Amino acid sequence: MKWLDRLFGGPKDMAALPGGTKAPDFSLPALGGGKFSLQAALQRGQVLAVFFKVSCPVCQYSFPFFERLHKAYGDKKITIMGISQDNQRDTAAFLKEYGVTFRTLLDDPNGYAVSNAYGLTNVPTLFLIGQNGQIEITSVGWVKQEVKDVNRKLAAAQQTPPLPIFQSGEDVRDFRAG
Repeated sequence: MKWLDRLFGGPKDMAALPGGTKAPDFSLPALGGGKFSLQAALQRGQVLAVFFKVSCPVCQYSFPFFERLHKAYGDKKITIMGISQDNQRDTAAFLKEYGVTFRTLLDDPNGYAVSNAYGLTNVPTLFLIGQNGQIEITSVGWVKQEVKDVNRKLAAAQQTPPLPIFQSGEDVRDFRAG
């Protein structure tokens, strides 16, 4: 089985920068104008950064759940943001179609400097970055348990019980590869 992992890439190859790693600093243009600085955001509190491409089916599936996290915690010393690997026009259309209102940044599609700094090989990939600049959680693709872990950590930072992000009756998959 190991030779298959080497040939096709096993789960360890999907890992981007792991938890416990210092998050690379960055500054990117925001959709709609202005610049975003990771260092400035960390002065307020934790940062949840979710990298995506508009054509990614798993991104399309997961972003409404990330929007729920934003609605639950996004105005409370926590910054939740998307980092698009697409152009401004396509990114704006994606956000509108999937009802995403959190701040979204544009990684330069000519080099993907920030995506590369974070070791991305798949999208969506999320990083929960603690106020100390350390990555607390890395999640590649859609892993329901890791999204629950993010929800729990965001709630703990607010000293509140976790708010529900999955609604009864929803078919929420445990895993979808990015």
